Amino acid sequence: MARITHLFRYPIKGLSAQPVSRVSLRQGGGFPGDRMFALARPDGLYSETRFVPLPKRQYFMLMKDERLAGLTTHLDVDTLDLTVRVRGNIVLEANLGTPAGILQLRRFYARVLDLPSDALPVFAQQPGYNFSDSAKASRQLMNSLSFINLASVRDLEQRIGRPVDPLRFRANVYLDGLEPWEERRWFGGEFSAGSVQFRGLEETTRCAATEVDPLTARRDIPLPRLLVEHYGDDVLGFFAEILADGELHIGDEVTVAAQPSVGDALRVGGAPRVGTAPRVGDALAEASDIPFPVVR
Repeated sequence: MARITHLFRYPIKGLSAQPVSRVSLRQGGGFPGDRMFALARPDGLYSETRFVPLPKRQYFMLMKDERLAGLTTHLDVDTLDLTVRVRGNIVLEANLGTPAGILQLRRFYARVLDLPSDALPVFAQQPGYNFSDSAKASRQLMNSLSFINLASVRDLEQRIGRPVDPLRFRANVYLDGLEPWEERRWFGGEFSAGSVQFRGLEETTRCAATEVDPLTARRDIPLPRLLVEHYGDDVLGFFAEILADGELHIGDEVTVAAQPSVGDALRVGGAPRVGTAPRVGDALAEASDIPFPVVR
């Protein structure tokens, strides 16, 4: 029996996962508090007053800035109180609901990212928008949830001969009790989790962010390349849209209500296949060799 094992939000793009035990969802909406904010590159195209959806490379994120994983962040999505820790020690406390708190954040991450003092990261926020990687593709995808089948992760571990932390994939919902890669038959079909009805939209193309160990902040497994080598494409996980309001809880049962006939074409011997499903994501970035510095 398939069930939800973990629920996560990522309030600031590229920063820490925050577990939750339950979440209320609305039809056509996304995961509350997810990717509310981002840190935009100071020499980039982000403009708060003339905002347009931008590629993820316009923001600081793990695909290019793995040292972000060396800090543990927690944002209270109600009060906007942010705490940042390095190796368990608090190194920043700021309220992101105030200009002073935002400036603290920008100065702090300028040090973390070795930016010039006159080139602080830009604090990005837009009402009704989240800074997920899929947001540029469409509003429908922006307001979808990302899912991971843990059985598929375990199958990947067996193929490559080493453990893979599922948090590398930065999903909202983690499922267990399925067959490996069973989720690849869900696109266009409906399924329920708890009291929420979903429709599968697209598979998730994995980028170089998954190369970064979320515990060590080091780039140590070339997962996109290994996915291609072992399965024929760089896909793991999927997006689904919310069809009706409801709640998700850890432990909720997941039931597939309907599957499109095209679904079986997405599987070849239980493994992915190149070019068989819509794809979201950018081309792979080169891995950086910059180690994470101790922030004092």
